[in-house]
Amino acid sequence: MTASKDISCIIVDDEAIAREVIATHVAKIPNITVVAHCTNAIEAFNALREYKVDLIFLDINMPEISGISFAKSINTDVKIIFSTAYRDYAVEGFELQAVDYLLKPISFDRLLKAVNNYFEIYAHVNTIEHPETVNNNFMFVRADRRMIKIDFESIIYIESYSDYIKIHLANKTIVTRETISAIEAKLPNAQFLRIHRSYIIALKHIESFTNEEITINNTALTISRSYKKDVLKILEKF
Repeated sequence: MTASKDISCIIVDDEAIAREVIATHVAKIPNITVVAHCTNAIEAFNALREYKVDLIFLDINMPEISGISFAKSINTDVKIIFSTAYRDYAVEGFELQAVDYLLKPISFDRLLKAVNNYFEIYAHVNTIEHPETVNNNFMFVRADRRMIKIDFESIIYIESYSDYIKIHLANKTIVTRETISAIEAKLPNAQFLRIHRSYIIALKHIESFTNEEITINNTALTISRSYKKDVLKILEKF
C-alpha cells in the first residue's frame, strides 16, 4: 500500500556526500519531497521560514550549532530523523522525541523504515512498500571522515577485523568501521558469497577453489566449516 499524503522534508548535514546519500534514498520513496539541502543550522532555520516542512533529516555533529541544539530550538510540529556517525547521541536524540536515529553509513532499507515510522505515527497513513525499482550497483561507506562510494563491480573481497572491515578493490583497500554482517546486507546476493565469519568474496573474481579454500586475487581464503555446505553447493553450480 502507498501513503496518500505528500510530505516535505529538508536535509541538514555539513557533509555533501552524506546529503547526497539521503537525497538519493528519498528520491526512491513516493509521497516525500526534498525541498532544501542545508549545510548548517543557519541554512536550516532559513529553510523552515521559506518552506512548509514536515520532516528534517538532521545530522548531529555539525559545526557551531549542533543538530541537538537546533532540534531543541524549533517547533515540535516539525519531526526529526537524526543521522550521525556516532552511537553516543542516540539517547539524547530519542529524548527529543525523534522519529528515528540513523547511524551512518545509511542504507536505503534503514531509511525507508524510518520514513515509514513517520508515516505511521505522524501522518496517519499507510506505510510505503519497498520499491521494486531499487537496484543500486553501489554503496557508500565511511572512511577517512568521508562517505566513499564503492561500486559493487570493483569489490574483490571483504575481510573482517571485529568492528572494522577491509574492502579490497582492484587498486586499493578501504578500511571502515562496520560489521561484516551489516555490509553483507547491502550486497547483491547474486554477486557475492559469504564463505567465512571473516570473509565475503565476489564470485566473478574466483580463480580456483577446493573443499577447504577459495583462491581470489592470488590470495587463498579459508571456507569455514559452518559455511562449507552452502558455499560448495553454490560453487558447484558454476
